[in-house]
Amino acid sequence: MASPDHQETKDPTDTARTDRPLTIATSCPVHSHNSEDKKQNGLRKGLVRHRDYVKISVPEGKGNRLPSEWWKTFIALFYAILNLVLTTVTITVVHERVPPKESSPPLPDKFFDYIDRVQWAFIVTEVNGMVLVSIWSIQLLFHRYKAIVGRRYFFLLGTLYMYRCITMYITTLPVPGMHMVCAPKLYGDSQAMLQRVLQLISGGGLSITGSHLLCGDFLYSGHTVMLTLTYLFIKEYSPRSFWCYHLLCWLMAAVSVVCILVAHEHYSVDVVVAYFITTRLFYWYHTMANLQTLKCSPNNYLTHTWWNPVFNFFERNVQTQVPCSFCWPITCPLACLKNPCKNYSMVQSGREE
Repeated sequence: MASPDHQETKDPTDTARTDRPLTIATSCPVHSHNSEDKKQNGLRKGLVRHRDYVKISVPEGKGNRLPSEWWKTFIALFYAILNLVLTTVTITVVHERVPPKESSPPLPDKFFDYIDRVQWAFIVTEVNGMVLVSIWSIQLLFHRYKAIVGRRYFFLLGTLYMYRCITMYITTLPVPGMHMVCAPKLYGDSQAMLQRVLQLISGGGLSITGSHLLCGDFLYSGHTVMLTLTYLFIKEYSPRSFWCYHLLCWLMAAVSVVCILVAHEHYSVDVVVAYFITTRLFYWYHTMANLQTLKCSPNNYLTHTWWNPVFNFFERNVQTQVPCSFCWPITCPLACLKNPCKNYSMVQSGREE
């Protein structure tokens, strides 16, 4: 009896085991086919959506990586004007402390020992300086990202003249030559000092306009600052292929700086210090601006500068390097001219396009 019972219990089980694979065999291919189709369709949709997303979002991202933010540019312009006015006030104050050239003769200068003074040399400096600034103004006007470039120029210019106010005030040097004619001292007449400040501002602080007859603004040279900074911006924000243009601007700046010394209007140390401070500040700022990874790097010691918070304020939303791209400054049917730089000439060899 054991064997029949075993057979009776075994037969339904065997039948069920043989039937179940049949149903699975007939249903699994259909089920797996449907699921694979759905997965493939979903994958295709995902790919299509991803492809559409890339096509739409990338151009917008590039456009937002260089926002104009003109209000920041006007703040930088105000900062530059404020320090230029402060410079004229400092010159007026320091003029009262300059010792008379009869009692305090000019300090020894090695350049003056070998080169005699040329009277018209300083006129060449100021004329070349005005031409160079005019060239830079036109170039900036046609630059596509003039708001970003402009606030960089204004911030560096204002900072350099603020440094100049400090160096002029803390150390007053005697006149560099007996040929210099200094205006009479006012001995505390505040109203007359205010008139001198306004006279300096109206004449642009230039000797050829007859507005600058004050002494004491020697360390360091403001003319060298303006010439050097303007040339660096001209070269940095123009195509590398314009080498003739760069050479011409460099010659104008170099000749003008040499003419400052030939005219004996500044000591040699005034020109050297002005060149060093201007170039270092320009390189530091653009290194931090062009290398995005340095902005938050703990090993970036440039962030220890006092102006780093101001830098972060101006450059926070600038997420890429500024290309050398030009267009018409007003709305025009002509297409904008675009010529991206190949690399960053001064600090970084591999520049993003």
